[in-house]
Amino acid sequence: MRWFLAGGAALLLSACSPQTEKVYTADELIADDALLAKIMAECRGNPGELHDTPNCRNAETADGKLRLERMRKTLGG
Repeated sequence: MRWFLAGGAALLLSACSPQTEKVYTADELIADDALLAKIMAECRGNPGELHDTPNCRNAETADGKLRLERMRKTLGG
């Protein structure tokens, strides 16, 4: 019975929590250069708080993939 009440309380509290920021995938960020640049600027501007957020991790992944792609093209690969 206690677990049922605790689960119900957790469900109600999660429904009342404020909306979180949309999480973009690395592929979405690769496709949108402006969005990637915006998120990278935010993450690099406040690395202490934002470094471990999903958007910052995905932006770093997307940035790394784009850099590798550019290097391959430059090297003729």
